[in-house]
Amino acid sequence: MKLHENGAYLIQGKDIIINSPEAAAAVADRTGKNLTPEEAKKETIAYSVLQEHNTSSNMDKLQIKFDKLTSHDITFVGIIQTARASGLEKFPIPYVLTNCHNSLCAVGGTINEDDHMFGLTCAKKYGGVYVPPHQAVIHQFAREMLAGGGKMILGSDSHTRYGALGTMAVGEGGPELVKQLLNKTYDIDMPEVVGVYLTGEPVKGVGPQDIALAIIGEVFGNGFVKNKVMEFVGPGVANLSVDYRIGVDVMTTETTCLSSIWRTDDKVKEFYEIHGRAEDYAELNPGEVAYYDSLIELDLSMVKPMIAMPFHPSNTYTIEELNANLLDILDDCEKRAQVSFDGKVNLDLKSKVRNGKLYVDQGIIAGCAGGGFENICDAADILKGTSIGADEFTLSVYPASTPIYMELVKNGAVANLMATGAIVKTAFCGPCFGAGDTPANNAFSIRHSTRNFPNREGSKVQNGQVSSVALMDARSIAATAANKGYLTAATDIDVTYSKPKYFFDKTIYDNRVFDSKGVADPDVEIQFGPNIKDWPAMSALPENLVLKVVSEIHDPVTTTDELIPSGETSSFRSNPLGLAEFALSRKDPEYVGRAKEIQKAQKAVEADQCPGDALPEVHEVMDIIKSKFDNVSRANVGFGSTIFAVKPGDGSAREQAASCQKVLGGWANIANEYATKRYRSNLINWGMLPLIIDGEELPFKNLDYLFLPGIREAVAAGKTEFEAYVVKDGSLAPFTLKMGELTPDEKDIILKGCLINYYRG
Repeated sequence: MKLHENGAYLIQGKDIIINSPEAAAAVADRTGKNLTPEEAKKETIAYSVLQEHNTSSNMDKLQIKFDKLTSHDITFVGIIQTARASGLEKFPIPYVLTNCHNSLCAVGGTINEDDHMFGLTCAKKYGGVYVPPHQAVIHQFAREMLAGGGKMILGSDSHTRYGALGTMAVGEGGPELVKQLLNKTYDIDMPEVVGVYLTGEPVKGVGPQDIALAIIGEVFGNGFVKNKVMEFVGPGVANLSVDYRIGVDVMTTETTCLSSIWRTDDKVKEFYEIHGRAEDYAELNPGEVAYYDSLIELDLSMVKPMIAMPFHPSNTYTIEELNANLLDILDDCEKRAQVSFDGKVNLDLKSKVRNGKLYVDQGIIAGCAGGGFENICDAADILKGTSIGADEFTLSVYPASTPIYMELVKNGAVANLMATGAIVKTAFCGPCFGAGDTPANNAFSIRHSTRNFPNREGSKVQNGQVSSVALMDARSIAATAANKGYLTAATDIDVTYSKPKYFFDKTIYDNRVFDSKGVADPDVEIQFGPNIKDWPAMSALPENLVLKVVSEIHDPVTTTDELIPSGETSSFRSNPLGLAEFALSRKDPEYVGRAKEIQKAQKAVEADQCPGDALPEVHEVMDIIKSKFDNVSRANVGFGSTIFAVKPGDGSAREQAASCQKVLGGWANIANEYATKRYRSNLINWGMLPLIIDGEELPFKNLDYLFLPGIREAVAAGKTEFEAYVVKDGSLAPFTLKMGELTPDEKDIILKGCLINYYRG
């Protein structure tokens, strides 16, 4: 794999000319066209799709209107509640509500079917589509029923990626969907486009997860594609089936890119025909001369079976490399675990080595990444006539939709899998976020799913239980299962893949999915369960701000799973204050109590009472502040919490990573940088300042008070640097905070306190 940071021209979709002082002349010699990079950028597929959906007159400042929206059942309740509070009357574009996360209807102590009935009644009232539990995971339903060539889809899940079908899809926090529901736009600067130039053909046994992990391992750490669009081109694309392309595409989220798009061809056309939607196909190719801001060259034939060791999809090795350096790599993972878990529990992977081989406790093939038809058929071929054994090792397979499941039953793949001892289950995202197949303490799981963050498999470090996940392709997972749990690459076994043809039967959707066809029925009463609560009132940004640092995190990256855990918290996603009790619970169990403590002062201010009476330590803080700023009083100051993290927000699009902090009185995050655009957007949409501080040495510590004078006026003026002070030891110590440029709407959202307030006026 080669990374070209300085850009490249692509001629007729085939030939690369790397950017250099001579590049433009070389292009002119080949094509007769004298094009600057800026002109040739307009010939990318991404540019044409974005241009088609941009409602502004400026392609540098995009205002996007999406064609369709999609959410699942741990996001759609909060989204619709926010939109209702902001004046929603009807879904203006198709909005699909899938139920693939809270499918186990009593996880966490609440009855999640209440959320499902809320979704069904809202689909009827506002004119949407409702997909019942176990029918399809969110992204497979979108591939089968929503995607279209040249279209754009916005989803409230980070793995909203349908680029392989010619659809530019973006995963964002819920407030961005709220904007679309209220006929507003998705406002971003024109993203850079990274060409992913594919050549060659994968060797037998190498699957899409192997290709994806190879890419992620190369580009995550250096931020090569961060917040950019990945455009897959080159002759190698034609050598991949559509299912294969989908399997690579969905994992682009783990590179931290904004979105993805692929060139399309007759194979994609056939996909739409199979799904009864031939009219949704569009041929997409870059123009005769296209320019990419940067380029990745990948020879598919050079990729070997891969494994992403705990605790990140970028912690990649070839399986061959892992087996050759087993104890050293396992030792490194154990040391990483000590950092991730702050030394609270010990992960013992070296005990998994038996007779020089790595023994695995569990295999999972599931969800939007692993549950595709070809993945499962190939796995069934590998396992046919074998046994997974009667020891610790277990294997669970989750087809991504009921139509896929039905076809696997018809062609015998399910029977072959079950005969080996594997369990085949319904469409469910649980193994991806810790609500299904939680391993035993210290167990090691290999999964064809999307993520392997700490606790993502459902273990409870706070209770002394820890297990870990490595990501692998379905084929190598099946090879390991056939070897009764001993780690094995699919290329190390002899198998003939049957490659059965896929036949899509949407009868089950016709019988079970509610589709309003866009017709709203305002007379429908929304069904609320007792766990569905409205958002609490939130104040506007005060003139001056006193912040208490209530958590300080120095991990290189902080995931959204650490900011608000997945798994057992899912059933509280419809209850803002109930969910907030879990905020940072796996990373900093004292966070919630500390945030609530300083929130007492803000509540006193809002009630026109003395904040120092509610929280006595505030008296001293205010005395120090007034020694320099004598105009500051409870009439013009606000109190709240902030956290510091080096690089927060990697992972999920879940808005709750920000909203939980907000409802506990959070006014800001302070970071060296933000891992993703979507987490920064979530902070802004919940009225929180996404502040930046330079350097590794902090001027403050956990539990220190900070003072930001004139912060409201500074934000209103569009400033990107702010004076701040550490309030400590009887004095004010100055330092500087920064914030990236805000759009006019983002500025107003922060000033008014949150998106709900912004739309209320």
